[in-house]
Amino acid sequence: MDYGVYIHIPFCRQKCSYCDFPSVAGHEADMEAYTDALCKELAAKGEELSARGKASTIYIGGGTPTALPVPMLARIIQTAQAVIPTTENLEFTVEANPGTVTLETMTMLSTLGVNRVSIGAQVFDDAILKRIGRIHTSQDIRDAVRWARAALIVDVSVDLMYGLPGQTMDILKWSVGSSMDLAVTHISVYGLTVEDGTPFAREKAAGTLDLPSDEAEEEMYDYLSETLPKFGFRRYEISNYARHDFLCRHNLGYWQDRPYFGFGAAAHSYHDGKRTANTKDVGEFIKAVESGKSPAHTEETVTREKHIEEFCFLALRTAEGIDREKFSRAFGCETENLYQKAIGDLKAKKYLEETPTHFRLTPLGMKFGNQAFSAFLL
Repeated sequence: MDYGVYIHIPFCRQKCSYCDFPSVAGHEADMEAYTDALCKELAAKGEELSARGKASTIYIGGGTPTALPVPMLARIIQTAQAVIPTTENLEFTVEANPGTVTLETMTMLSTLGVNRVSIGAQVFDDAILKRIGRIHTSQDIRDAVRWARAALIVDVSVDLMYGLPGQTMDILKWSVGSSMDLAVTHISVYGLTVEDGTPFAREKAAGTLDLPSDEAEEEMYDYLSETLPKFGFRRYEISNYARHDFLCRHNLGYWQDRPYFGFGAAAHSYHDGKRTANTKDVGEFIKAVESGKSPAHTEETVTREKHIEEFCFLALRTAEGIDREKFSRAFGCETENLYQKAIGDLKAKKYLEETPTHFRLTPLGMKFGNQAFSAFLL
């Protein structure tokens, strides 16, 4: 069986004002020890991974993987390539912050077998980039994409955000147009969520966070969902659009109930009906691996009920939706046996539609996805 591998790099040059991801800034002194521990954790799992088949995707995320010095990131990639058995059509992705890459970085990635980069652009407006705590400029985004192409990395994705402080529809249109000018292959779009404990949450509580109105944010969402397909980007998941066959196969694995193995601080794994998570603390992670102990600090057995729920609402994130035959094989019953009322209610709201093989969200259902997902909680 094939599976996915996720490798977490927790370091950033600077924390963004909206970010609640497991990442740290100002920990450069820990980078070498972390690289040592991460490579050791990967090497220790080599035999287990070989016994389970081959990885069809590897994804190095963060944090900011490219915040690491090039030799350290290269060592992690080389270790992963050496110990993880992979399929011939491996998709190997590395996330990159435009303010932390050079042509040397992209050349190293390409030379070592990375064939996809995901660039955290967010917006092509320098004032807003500074406002949200990004360390790069719009020119840095353009340079990063061009360096990737110069290094012969064809599959280049950018992240774009909407609903940001001070963002207008014209600024969003400029960001989309700039992405089109760069001929990227994949775009992920995210609406700003103000998470507890972040600088933006404190600003919101103080009344100083200048967010667009709800109506303006909805207009931005509608613009993206209507316009990106006109540029040849197929919406294959609620927040993701791809040209041609450049879908992110790693993320599709999460939504399609595929097993995955996580490495590094805060990384999660899911296989054999169990879910585990490594400690989020960088120092604890390093100490655990150095002493020969497992850095995993939680383990959850996924019950049949929980598995059914997750199978459904993760599948509903995709344009394809719930595969009725796959559901039947996995759980020994038909989708309608468990969700007849939910299906009927969502159809009545025009959130859900049925095909001979799938149940899938309509464009309206994707817009109000959380309401649809909650209907599939047993």
